[in-house]
Amino acid sequence: MRVVSLVPSITEALASVRPDALAGATDWCTHPADLDVTRVRGTKNPDLAAIRSLRPDVVIANREENRELDVRRLRDSGIRVEVTDIRTVPAAIEAYERLFDEVLSWPRPEWLAAARELWCGPLPPVTRTVAVPIWRDPWMVVGSDTFTGDLLRRLGWDNVFAGAAGRYPHVTVEEIEAAGPDVVLLPDEPYVFTPDDGPEAFSRPCELVSGRLITWYGPSLVEAASLRTDRG
Repeated sequence: MRVVSLVPSITEALASVRPDALAGATDWCTHPADLDVTRVRGTKNPDLAAIRSLRPDVVIANREENRELDVRRLRDSGIRVEVTDIRTVPAAIEAYERLFDEVLSWPRPEWLAAARELWCGPLPPVTRTVAVPIWRDPWMVVGSDTFTGDLLRRLGWDNVFAGAAGRYPHVTVEEIEAAGPDVVLLPDEPYVFTPDDGPEAFSRPCELVSGRLITWYGPSLVEAASLRTDRG
């Protein structure tokens, strides 16, 4: 089985079971750090010729991360492409169970069972409200119907933009402030917020947080559960 992954979270998940079967991954697939595979450019501009040359048995993509055009071109050239659609934590876990059981016929990793136990129970009570900018100039925030929003709610944190019209709406700093979050969470990806780049824009309390822990779905889910006790 030769696999090309076009999704950083999925690359990390597959490498936790069969790193030897990964033939290719994107430049953004940074975990595990020692992954030695052919790089096929980015998630939005993959090198389709390079992917074809790897002769994969399957390419794994994601509806949000990757472009439909690239998926269609790969399929038109005879390559099997599995497309995941992950907008909640339970959906991520179910997608992996299907990938490992039905698509790859690989054993399920231990972290997957742990993630189901940690994240798929009843929703906890809300302990605080948050806003999560993911970009500045222009400012964008996590909105409705997103994996990150679902994860935050399962931490007991309510996203003040959960009812927004879009998944990642453009907003102003004033609109973020007016929404009244207890805390503005500033992740280090996709925009790299730092102590000197982000908090100075707000009068409300800010916290820097690992983007991988709140936006990735894979082995990081086990680590992300620590946010329940580390903050708020």
